[in-house]
Amino acid sequence: MKATRLGAAGLVAALLGTLVTATPASAAPGAAGTDSTATCTTDPASPKRQFRAMWISSVVNIDWPSKASQTDPDRISAQQAEYRGLLDLAERLNHNAVVVQVRPTADALWPSPYEPWSEYLTGVRGQDPGWDPLAFLVEESHKRNLEFHAWFNPYRVSMPAPGGAGADLNLLAPGHPAREHPDWTFAYPPAGVAGSRLYYNPGIPEVREFVQTAMMDAVSRYDIDGVHFDDYFYPYPSGTHQVPDDATFATYNRGFTDRADWRRDNINLLIQEMNGKIKAAKPWVKFGVSPFGIWRNKAADPLGSDTTGSQSYDIISADTRKWVKQEWIDYVVPQLYWYIGQYPAADYARLVPWWAETVRGTRVQLYIGQADYKSGDPAYGPFWQNPRELSDHLTLNRAYPEVQGNVHFSAVQVRANRLGATDIYAAEHYSRPALVPAMPHLPAKPLLFPVVTKAARDADGVRLTWRQPADGVGPFGTATSYAIYRFDGTTLPSRCGTADAAHLVDTVRATAGAMQSWVDTSAEPGRRYTYQMTALDRSANESKVSPPAFVLR
Repeated sequence: MKATRLGAAGLVAALLGTLVTATPASAAPGAAGTDSTATCTTDPASPKRQFRAMWISSVVNIDWPSKASQTDPDRISAQQAEYRGLLDLAERLNHNAVVVQVRPTADALWPSPYEPWSEYLTGVRGQDPGWDPLAFLVEESHKRNLEFHAWFNPYRVSMPAPGGAGADLNLLAPGHPAREHPDWTFAYPPAGVAGSRLYYNPGIPEVREFVQTAMMDAVSRYDIDGVHFDDYFYPYPSGTHQVPDDATFATYNRGFTDRADWRRDNINLLIQEMNGKIKAAKPWVKFGVSPFGIWRNKAADPLGSDTTGSQSYDIISADTRKWVKQEWIDYVVPQLYWYIGQYPAADYARLVPWWAETVRGTRVQLYIGQADYKSGDPAYGPFWQNPRELSDHLTLNRAYPEVQGNVHFSAVQVRANRLGATDIYAAEHYSRPALVPAMPHLPAKPLLFPVVTKAARDADGVRLTWRQPADGVGPFGTATSYAIYRFDGTTLPSRCGTADAAHLVDTVRATAGAMQSWVDTSAEPGRRYTYQMTALDRSANESKVSPPAFVLR
């Protein structure tokens, strides 16, 4: 946005106020840019900052786009309407981000110069859908002021037959890089075995470089807020079948004599290098991984968790604890898809404190992956027939300040609301909007507070109009969005008034132009209100609060 003109006295006062009192960008999360709230009593059910999102899966049309949309007479409009419907759901639940799968099987939901169009758009591998879905997905998400985290699957090339290409390279899209470089791939389980599919071989340096280049194309060209990996690195074991990488290990072992250590190092290199490339291209873009919920069991490693389940360190070569300790990622979302209590293999109540301890002392933020898909499904046993199970998870999280949010799998399951479980956790934990957690290690400049120029009733409610002084000029940051706080009556709010979300009524995306506006449709006719606003930058650092604006009638 362009800098706006204010009266000389007003601008000088605003600039001096910010320069004197603005909190440095390196301040602790939650305190950035606002008066200290260290002594304020806050409501744990209304946190000011909490990452809230749902995964939106495109692979095999799990969430978006639907399979039915592929044959709709107006396919593009149908798919756009479906996505807007999911954003409506996110808004209704006071989410502040979406995590959308844009590279499900070494393909793309954008016009990539490196990989073919995803079959999940049209039903045909490699077919041009006639539009740019990723551009639309990002733009629509930002209109709702939802962060857009682009979810990539690094190494998976195909899904099993009959729906997918299975292990048959010839069934991939024409010109697919895997068809042109068959030596880059392997089938696992072996071809002819049920469930066989193709993977890029993580042990080949050219493969690692290629998949990073393919993913960085989206990072460079689109206004995404985050890069997100799931838990598919080396394939999950199937029976007694071994990953066929004897020749790869012999050629590219880099001096490793233990193949398990070498495989883990291959994935470590992927994570470390991808983080470096993201930050070199766009330092504000976050990098997160959603690993399988168990790193190692305590019986195998004294640093592990009090569990007995499968270990990502061993079965998929993912040393997730190292990625946190080395700070190669900005956030981690362990998939804690288990219930609370009486499950020694993987008790949710044992794993949350382990992950909290793991991130403690690092700058890596911890969000928890929630298994909404299990709620109300008899296949997962009696504990998941408890409509309060998911809400109890979020309540347990409050005991661990390191837990800064949740991501729900997946969108259609959240919408299904089986047993009313979504309604319960939304009412008990997401009743108010929330800002995403700030990441103080990302680049930032001090923000000036917005200047409210008018607060008055109109036909739809109370309309606020404001300007952002010196927006992005010189030493000042650029406002990406705004937080709006409302207080009953006409009073000067205390410094604790913005300490939690009790008075936060909305967050809105900044728009082009000098003047910004928003309508409070929930304002009751005839009631008096006081409004204050803050500006937030791309990394959710918050400015000082604006002077109060009063609505007297």
